[in-house]
Amino acid sequence: MLRRNNAARIQQTLNGVETMTRFALAVLALASGVYTYLGVRGLLDGTATFVFFAAIIYSAAVSVAIYAFWTFMLRFVPIVTAGVQRIGLFVTMAIGCFMIMAMSSWLNAAALAGSAALEQHLAVTLQGYVQDLDEAHSNALASQSLLPDVQRASERFARLAEDERNSGALTGTTGSGSVVQLLTQMSAQMNELSSTITNSRTEVQGQFDQGSAHLARMRELVSGTGDVGPRSDEFAAEVVQLNAIIASLQETGVAPSVKRAAADLSLGFIAPVADGGTTDLVSRQDAVMGTVRESVAAQSAALATAADEILAQPKVEPTRFVPLSSAEAVLRYWSDFIPSWAGAISIDLLPVVLVLVLMIAYDAMRRETSTIEEAETMTAAEMIRAMDLYRQLSGKPMVDPGIVEVAPAEPAPPIEEPATMPAGEADKPAGTDATVTPLDVTRKR
Repeated sequence: MLRRNNAARIQQTLNGVETMTRFALAVLALASGVYTYLGVRGLLDGTATFVFFAAIIYSAAVSVAIYAFWTFMLRFVPIVTAGVQRIGLFVTMAIGCFMIMAMSSWLNAAALAGSAALEQHLAVTLQGYVQDLDEAHSNALASQSLLPDVQRASERFARLAEDERNSGALTGTTGSGSVVQLLTQMSAQMNELSSTITNSRTEVQGQFDQGSAHLARMRELVSGTGDVGPRSDEFAAEVVQLNAIIASLQETGVAPSVKRAAADLSLGFIAPVADGGTTDLVSRQDAVMGTVRESVAAQSAALATAADEILAQPKVEPTRFVPLSSAEAVLRYWSDFIPSWAGAISIDLLPVVLVLVLMIAYDAMRRETSTIEEAETMTAAEMIRAMDLYRQLSGKPMVDPGIVEVAPAEPAPPIEEPATMPAGEADKPAGTDATVTPLDVTRKR
């Protein structure tokens, strides 16, 4: 009896929460439809009217599909007890959940985290451009590392020329002869190359400052407030200008110019004719100019090698900015928005919990009523045999099932005849001692 009472209470509880279950399912389907509308609206192109009605129709279809699907699951899964059929329903429910996520959940996530995902995309792109500008700036300044070598070579040639002029340190004869002219010429070429490298630094710094200004504006757009769409468009305009500056920085490097100048030092070496007054002095001048030529060739090779190392560095490939929709941004940066994905999926798949609760409740109710299942399915023949067995065990006589016992009727009580009254008795007035019988009362009535 207690088990049957528990089953009855479970049944009453299920009946009581049925309305609440329908209401909750309708609210969840409606909420999913609303967020689906917000998500799909950003994917459609066309006039405002077309986008509005198309998004409304799609979101309404999603809401109806979710409500109908979970209604079927709530109705059938709890009452199906056979193993194969229940497994089939579970497989069907899994397929339906996957389809719901495909048509609704990712759009819900786009509505919940679409703006944040677009800002994340802008931030990632900005980080890439910061790195590109730094690399281009570094490559442009790499040729500055050649400046100390060029300056040392220029100073060395100038010092040798001065020593030869004042003390004849190279030829043994003082004065401004062919050797002094050659050394002065080499020092002047090195000075020109040094000036070229120095001047490029100012130009590179100016372009880097312009690029930094564009990056600052892009940071303001990423961290700004308001609709992310207009900010994304302005961000794209800044990207175009920044790409132009990065390309200009890569062309500003003077490493190619240094390499050409170094080659000219060796290949274009022109030694003056020895102008010494004696044959001995002329031979000494030729020997010194040959030594200078070898020194210039060595210096040229060293500069060319250093320039080749700079030119061998890979060029910067500017980051390509690709505008994304909110849904595409959510899919690309899904790992950064796991809470939003969890909320979007929970709206659509929360009825799974309701299905499982109802299934457990129905199973418990079936277990509670399992003791009377045979009585509910007993046939009339089984009932008659059970009654006969009970009479045999209790000692009562057996009764043929084909004979209906009729209880004997009790004899009716005898009918008393009313006593006759003398003729004069009936006319006596009330209050006399005449006896009134029940029959007289009946007659009066």
